[in-house]
Amino acid sequence: MRKFSGFALARETMRAHKGWDRQWDNPEPRAKYEVIIIGAGGHGLATAYYLAKVHGITDVAVLEKGWLGGGNTGRNTTIIRSNYLYDESAGIYDHAIKLWETLSQELNYNVMFSQRGVMMLAHNVHDAQVAQRHIHANRLNGVDNEWLDRDAAKAYCPPLNISSSLRYPVMGAALQRRGGVARHDAVAWGYARAASAMGVHIIQNCEVTGINQDSNGQVTGVETTRGSIGASKVGIVAAGHTSVLMEMAGVRMPLESFPLQALVSEPVKPCFPCVVMSNTVHAYISQSDKGELVIGAGTDQYTSYSQTGGMHIISHTLEAICEMFPMFSRMKMLRSWGGIVDVTPDRSPIIAKTPVKGLYVNCGWGTGGFKATPGSGHVFAHTIAKDEPHKINAGYTLERFTTGRLIDEAAAAAVAH
Repeated sequence: MRKFSGFALARETMRAHKGWDRQWDNPEPRAKYEVIIIGAGGHGLATAYYLAKVHGITDVAVLEKGWLGGGNTGRNTTIIRSNYLYDESAGIYDHAIKLWETLSQELNYNVMFSQRGVMMLAHNVHDAQVAQRHIHANRLNGVDNEWLDRDAAKAYCPPLNISSSLRYPVMGAALQRRGGVARHDAVAWGYARAASAMGVHIIQNCEVTGINQDSNGQVTGVETTRGSIGASKVGIVAAGHTSVLMEMAGVRMPLESFPLQALVSEPVKPCFPCVVMSNTVHAYISQSDKGELVIGAGTDQYTSYSQTGGMHIISHTLEAICEMFPMFSRMKMLRSWGGIVDVTPDRSPIIAKTPVKGLYVNCGWGTGGFKATPGSGHVFAHTIAKDEPHKINAGYTLERFTTGRLIDEAAAAAVAH
């Protein structure tokens, strides 16, 4: 296995992105596979990789209606953290961070994981109390998190404006030093290359149009725009389209879809050292390795499949960013976009078996999807291979919506809910 460092890692990443080093050729689908994964984003490709690597199941087809990593994986804001409030959330997200920390070596591919720290601002007494609650809960779960007063927050992130004259003055911040960012599309390419090398078929431009079942309700495969493909197990990992796919199998999902907006600036030299988030003003910001400022907003307040979203959401976010970081007030924005996120009633994912035998689903991540990618794929692969949940995703079942035992991370998620 080759290992890379420094510029060699970046060069290897760019070679793969330009298509010079692909190890798959979009094969024609076979008549039948052992497992079909619907969705070639980060979670779907991670699931296929861990099915092959951990469970020895290589007779796998990953079906993608568009192109590899062309959905939410390619249009997220790259933040990685595990400072969530509830035990189940701390479990899955910290499991993911531990996998992130060695992922470039694991895949022999640079995913550009940078543990530069994630700082979540407090602007009032309530924010400070909530942050302290999170810090104590995190420490009980073995997750790092610490409180900074406003001067310490300024020292950690010098561009931060801590003037008391702000509309939302900074009172302090919670800091998770192990948090950070990664390169979103590199994660998809890394998992795809590694899974393909173990025999997994990645089939692009292959939209699923139906899910087939026998008379006993057992999944037998799928219908696609490239013909029928058989399988005894099917996993659905298609952010923004899960409800549509599950309806093909006769299952209604407790999901709503919302636009989640973000934008990037012109590239500049390194000037921003960490990730800063603010729940109160619904804004977060970091700087990519290419030099762009990556700015995220909240979700729209109405369900939609629009990939633009409401202009007032972006305007509010940019006003807040310019107030908290005056040095960016003259920066030019290059592009904005809206990803479609699936949201459950308790704002936490579903990683579970379904009422249809042989059908499994991974969905409902809301704003938390990218940061969970390795952990999500790892436990979902276990669920499919063993036909039972991993202990880490045991609480993320569909049944919780009928029993009322919800994992309500509404106050603990990023900035969108």
